[in-house]
Amino acid sequence: MSNYEKFPEVRILEEESSAWQGYEHIQNEISNALKNTQHNKTVLVVDCYPGVRYQEILEGLILPLRPELLIHSDNLAFSGEKITKMIQRNLTDDRVFGVMSSHQLTEFFDSSLVENARENINKIENGLIVVYGVGASLVYRSDILVYADLARWEIQQRYRSKEFGNWKMKNFDEDILRKYKRGYFVEWRIADRHKKQLFTEIDYLLDTNEKNNPKMITGQAYLDGLQQVARQPFRVVPYFDPGVWGGQWMKQVCGLDPTKENFAWSFDGVPEENSLYLRYGDVRVEIPSINLVFRHPVELLGDKVHARFGTEFPIRFDFLDTMDGQNLSLQVHPLTEYIQDNFGMHYTQDESYYILDAKEDAKVYLGVKENINKEEMFEDLKKANQGLESFNDKKYINHFPAKKHDHFLIPAGTIHTSGKNCMVLEISATPYIFTFKLWDWDRVGLDGLPRPVHLEHGKKVVQMDRDTKWVEENLINRVEKIKEEDGWVEEKTGLHEREFIETRRHWLSKKTDHQTNGSVHVLNLIEGEEAMIESPTNQFEPFVVHYAETFFVPEGVKEYTIRPYGKSEGKTIAVIQAYVRV
Repeated sequence: MSNYEKFPEVRILEEESSAWQGYEHIQNEISNALKNTQHNKTVLVVDCYPGVRYQEILEGLILPLRPELLIHSDNLAFSGEKITKMIQRNLTDDRVFGVMSSHQLTEFFDSSLVENARENINKIENGLIVVYGVGASLVYRSDILVYADLARWEIQQRYRSKEFGNWKMKNFDEDILRKYKRGYFVEWRIADRHKKQLFTEIDYLLDTNEKNNPKMITGQAYLDGLQQVARQPFRVVPYFDPGVWGGQWMKQVCGLDPTKENFAWSFDGVPEENSLYLRYGDVRVEIPSINLVFRHPVELLGDKVHARFGTEFPIRFDFLDTMDGQNLSLQVHPLTEYIQDNFGMHYTQDESYYILDAKEDAKVYLGVKENINKEEMFEDLKKANQGLESFNDKKYINHFPAKKHDHFLIPAGTIHTSGKNCMVLEISATPYIFTFKLWDWDRVGLDGLPRPVHLEHGKKVVQMDRDTKWVEENLINRVEKIKEEDGWVEEKTGLHEREFIETRRHWLSKKTDHQTNGSVHVLNLIEGEEAMIESPTNQFEPFVVHYAETFFVPEGVKEYTIRPYGKSEGKTIAVIQAYVRV
C-alpha cells in the first residue's frame, strides 16, 4: 500500500481564527470588516488573478453586499484584439514558444476609462462601491482589499475544459497549447508582477481554486503563514498527468487512480507550477507556491542564489514514468545564449535523469554516435516528421542501458530521451517548457494531433561533439565519494560542470548532519520507506517524508538532520540532494 502523501500541508501555528470557508462565512466577515471602517462611503476592491470565476464571486460574495456602484475592472482594459496586437511580439506564430513579456499590467488599461470610473466613484457619498477583476486595485484605493488567487495548474484545467479562454479573450475552443503559451509567456508574468506589489496591502487572501468552495484568510495570517513556511522543511502539492508515452509505476507507488490508462509525468517539486496547502485550523487554503518565492526569496533561496536568479526558483524535480509505457520524444534543450536571444529567458534547461526504477530492457538515449554527419541526420529527421520514412535512431543516437540509481547528466544542447520501462526523477533547471522535440516516434498526442516538433530550433543548438566517447566520459554515473563514516556515505553524482546544480547522494543508516551553505536544498527520498528531518536547534517541528517524495529545505534553516524513521529504522535509506553551486 502506498504511503506517498499526495496532499501535503503545512499547519500554520496560532492562526486558527483567521480563516473562513464558504461564501456565507466569507461574506459575513467582509460585511463586518466594512462596518468596522466606520466610513459613510466604503470601497471594496477584489483584485483577481486571470482565470478566476467572476460569476461565482459576484453571486456568492459581492451582490449580497448590495453595492451602490459595481465596477468590473476588466471592462476598463483594452479589448482582447488590441491586447493581442500589443503582445504579438511575445506570442509569435509558434504553437508552443513565445517570448517572455516584460509588460506591466497598467499598459493594458484605457486611462480614460479608468479616469471615468474614478470620477463615478468620487460622486458617491454614501454606501458601498465594489471594484472587482484583474487589476482592480489599479482603479481606486480600497478601504478593504481582497486578492483572489489560484494556481497555474488549476488555470490549465480550466483551459483544457474549455470553460475559460485567456484574459479578455473568448478563445475557449482554441488549441490548449496556444492558450497555455499566452498564459505562460504573457498573462502570468504580468499578473505576478502586479501581485508582488500587493503582499503587504491586502486585507484578505481569497483561495478560488475549488469551484463553489472558497476559502479566505486575513492578509496578516497569509504573511505569517508564508513566513513560517520559509523557516522549515516543506513539500508542495504534486500533480499528475497522463501522456501518450505514460507508464504504470506512479499508480502504485503514489497511490493514483488505477482505472486511468497511464500517468506520464508528475510535478512534485516545481514552485512555479505547484501549490502550497496551508492549514489554518479546520480550513485548508491553497496558494501558488511561487508566492513564497516572491515574498521570501532570500530566506528561501539564500542571498547568493537570490542575487543570481531574483524571485525565480531555479531547481525543478519532476517524474517521468515510462514503466510499461513508451519512449519519450527525442529532444534537445537550447543553449543559454539561444534561450536568451530568442525567448527572453535568463538561463536554460540543463537537466539530468536519475533512475528511480527500471526494467531489464530500460535504456536512455544520450548524445550522438561517433562521426555522425549533422546535415544527414537532420535530413532524415525531416523526412521522418514528414511521414516519408521512420527515423533510424540506432544509426545516429547512443543507447545506454539504464538501471536503478543510475544518474545521466544532460547539459543543454545534448540530444536525449528516456526509453520505455524507466522511472525517471528529472533534476533540472526550471525553464521546463523549452524542449525542442526532434522526433516523436511517428505518433500523435492524446488530442489526436501531431505533437509539435521544432527541427529548426533543434538544429541550431544540438552539439554534435557530444558523441559516444564524450558522453561516456562526462555524462554517465560520474559518482565520486565525498565522505564515508559509520552509517553514512556521501557521493557527488553531478551535474555536469556546465550546469549550475550540484547533486549529492547520501546513503545513511543513522542520523546525519547537513548544512545549507548558502543555497536552498531540494531533496527526494530515493531509497527507504520513511525519513525524519529534524532541527538540531528545534527551529522547526520534526518533518516526515516518504519514499519518492520531494521536499525543500530553505537556505535560512542553515542546518538539519536526516535519519531513517518508522519502518526504515535500522535500515539504510538514501536521499538525492540538489542545490545551486555558490
